[in-house]
Amino acid sequence: MIPFSPPHITQEAIDSVVESLKSGWITTGPKTKKLEVEVAKYNGVAKVLCLNSATAGLELILRWLGVGPGDEVILPAYTYSATANVVMHCGASPILVDVNPDDFNISVDEIRKAISPNTKVIMPVDIAGLPVDYSEILALVNEAEIKNRFKPNSENQAKIGRIFVLADAAHSFGANYKGKKAAVYADASVFSFHAVKNLTTAEGGAVCLNLPASFDVEEVYAKLNTKALHGQNKDALAKTQKGNWEYDIVEPGYKWNMPDVLAAIGLASLTNYDSEDLVRRKRIMEMYSEGFKNETWAELPVFETSDKVSSYHLYMLRIKGASLEQRNAIIQKIFDKDVSVNVHFKPLPLLSAYSGMFNMSDYPVAYDNYKREISLPVYFTLTDEQVKTVIAAVRDSVNEVMGV
Repeated sequence: MIPFSPPHITQEAIDSVVESLKSGWITTGPKTKKLEVEVAKYNGVAKVLCLNSATAGLELILRWLGVGPGDEVILPAYTYSATANVVMHCGASPILVDVNPDDFNISVDEIRKAISPNTKVIMPVDIAGLPVDYSEILALVNEAEIKNRFKPNSENQAKIGRIFVLADAAHSFGANYKGKKAAVYADASVFSFHAVKNLTTAEGGAVCLNLPASFDVEEVYAKLNTKALHGQNKDALAKTQKGNWEYDIVEPGYKWNMPDVLAAIGLASLTNYDSEDLVRRKRIMEMYSEGFKNETWAELPVFETSDKVSSYHLYMLRIKGASLEQRNAIIQKIFDKDVSVNVHFKPLPLLSAYSGMFNMSDYPVAYDNYKREISLPVYFTLTDEQVKTVIAAVRDSVNEVMGV
């Protein structure tokens, strides 16, 4: 069986973890702080905070902004549940909008229609690793009419003076937009380092801060760090200094910190990420596109444009004209040929937790994309021969079900 997405764990990563275990420092410490510095340097952002998940990072920023009951956060209907869950945790209302028909990402035109005086945050998602239209979203939130309708209800919201752009960049570590790393555009971008992501720490995430100049980024980082560690004003590393044991709890915070034993994996993996991981992932996706380009039923995913370069996280193939039942039958036949595939994602209105809040019929593009989508394996150790096996399995399965 060809698996779908095993993690790329190098010997260097194993050695780095062992080093951490032997050091006696396995919770948040020097390796986590070094990973923050390296991720910030890699992405060209002012400051990074590493946490135990991207979900924690998204919620942390929402809570720092003071988002709560009565507030609205705009996000795509086509995303994983975490994007909406964090909004619900804060007591705010997720406002779903439809996506583009060509690339799965949030539609800027639909964002515009959904903005109200209660809108505090737009949370776009870089689906499959392809950046959203950041320039258009930032231009939208900075329009005079949109800014005049904005009603802040916290000090940080007032300091921003407009709708905050919080990127769910869980898929897009290493992606580029208009010649720069995509993380430099939104006010904050949050990466995932979960086990199936391109760069992993087993579990983990990172918040990239790119705030307006009116904010002291070091001060914001310190506040976020405190909030993510039970509201404790000193982390364990600071308390190791001679005579520096005493601490205070300045607010009832959360337990969202990343331990060093996980940061060790990320540090080792980052070393050759651009030169090896992204190169291999791109090669695999190009092989898929070459293999399917002449199939009349194949709608190939976009992973590069004149402005965008994906992180090559997912290869999201769509089957033209397929019904939901046909797509599901195709998936089963692919599995029967010992190839693992997946679906990204069930739109939020189809999930039990959100089906009572939203109607799928209000998001026709998202549903059309979903019912025809099959995600193919993309990972560093997938060989060329295995890619050819996947292509053959998909082609044969589509022909068996669709009769084309």
